[in-house]
Amino acid sequence: MTGADQESSQLLRLTRIMHRLRAECPWDAEQTHHSLVKYLVEESAEVIDAIEGPDPAPGDDDSTVNDVDLVEELGDLLLQVYFHAEIAATQNRFDVEDVARGISDKLVRRHPWVFADQADPTDLEGTWEQVKQAEKRRDSVLEGIPRSLPTLARAVKVTARVRSTGLGLELADEPIDAEQAGCQLLELVQRAHASGVDADQALRAAVRDLEARARAAESSRSGNG
Repeated sequence: MTGADQESSQLLRLTRIMHRLRAECPWDAEQTHHSLVKYLVEESAEVIDAIEGPDPAPGDDDSTVNDVDLVEELGDLLLQVYFHAEIAATQNRFDVEDVARGISDKLVRRHPWVFADQADPTDLEGTWEQVKQAEKRRDSVLEGIPRSLPTLARAVKVTARVRSTGLGLELADEPIDAEQAGCQLLELVQRAHASGVDADQALRAAVRDLEARARAAESSRSGNG
């Protein structure tokens, strides 16, 4: 049996296991998409912990990653995907094959410089966002950013979207390294705490302001177009 066959057989095995669990295990049978959300969050966090380890090293050095831990945690995360797909399958909505087909088709569509005769773009991230925005027929580059993202992660996402679209908004761009960024962020949190300011709430307000300015710029550009 080839490596690909073994991989397929294990994925098929997981599909069959999930089907049986939903049919025969009372706990699994009563779960819903909503009831599983907390487990999806937990398993995602545990994958991050497995990658970073107890003492995260700076940068992108994978040499410290414990493969045994990472395989286990990725398996737990994969279970969540299969669990949600099995819930939908029992309701004749979609199954894991539809999930796999959807992401495969999306990756091909969004990489025309790999799967079609298109030259490599000079701005990969910007081109990716443009393709995605056109594909989803979004009116704003800010659409599709998950509302449940942690505030700092949302700030990063909004900033990246705004910067990649050339809306002409003034964004800080003074170079800074990872250590400096971390120290300055922590210092701001400490100063906010000492001043009685909720740092998370303050950041949410600032992000909302940036989003408002971005939408105003989009509206102005659309009106002028």
